[in-house]
Amino acid sequence: MRARRSCLAVPGSQPRFHAKADQSPADQVFLDLEDSVAPAAKVAARGQVVDALRTYDFAGKVRVVRVNACDTRWCFEDIIAVVEGAADRLDCLIIPKVEDVDHVHFVDNLLNQLEWKLGLERRIGLELQIESARGMENIDAIAGASGRAETLIFGPGDFSASLRLPELTVGRLQPDYPGDFWHYFLARIVVAARAHGLQAIDGPYTQVRDGDGLRTFAKRSAMLGFDGKWAMNPFQAEILNEVFAPKQEDFDKAVAILEAYRQATDVEQTGAVMLGEEMIDEASRKMAAVMVERGEAFGMKARPWSPASQAR
Repeated sequence: MRARRSCLAVPGSQPRFHAKADQSPADQVFLDLEDSVAPAAKVAARGQVVDALRTYDFAGKVRVVRVNACDTRWCFEDIIAVVEGAADRLDCLIIPKVEDVDHVHFVDNLLNQLEWKLGLERRIGLELQIESARGMENIDAIAGASGRAETLIFGPGDFSASLRLPELTVGRLQPDYPGDFWHYFLARIVVAARAHGLQAIDGPYTQVRDGDGLRTFAKRSAMLGFDGKWAMNPFQAEILNEVFAPKQEDFDKAVAILEAYRQATDVEQTGAVMLGEEMIDEASRKMAAVMVERGEAFGMKARPWSPASQAR
């Protein structure tokens, strides 16, 4: 799977941000044609997005464009303009406000036609954004609607409006709520994503200078198994890259678990083994393998680990 700890949102109609995105630490950059672009600027923004994709390498980053929603007058031509103009520089499209499988099927079929027409050798992926009560209710079917799908994304702003919440700030914590207000919705996203082999991405935290708040919120979604979160600027991307990568000591322990279990099963032929004061078995191996896979995707290298080093 692609690295998506930080997914940097970049207004498609503002070229001054495109170069900054190219140099940012974000794992993914998505050029936006939707909410960050005024209606009068949407048509011109298509060309600006194509120019950005053709001008900047966005090296080491997943290159994505968010088009307008399927029930708008812009979606069809957004997809055609971007794919015909820069398909060879494009990894995925974000489809916002997905409410049912028909939205996914529409984009999937249109991409089929464009790829055949252009003779493309690789398929363009889809990132599906859940932003309404209806979308959340249909999330399992949406997640399985296309083999192109790579991620499910939670959109807290439009989702708050859909639920008619008494809230004016996108994606913030709810200090007066007895518990974590967002837990249930985030859990539904990650379960549907994993059931269909997709990545789960949390939406934006719009208090862009509040690094501590972002870190707190990101840690909560990371604990639920999310792969990453949207960033509104490079400062946020740096924080998210740290939060959504394994801690070095956890990565070291995961590698040690895999080696200890390999020794126990391949050499000693036992089904479980003690590692310090902790019993590890096949379930432990699976959990460790997930952490090692994630860490290696970010270039992490294991250091020597033992139960004694953990105690220190």
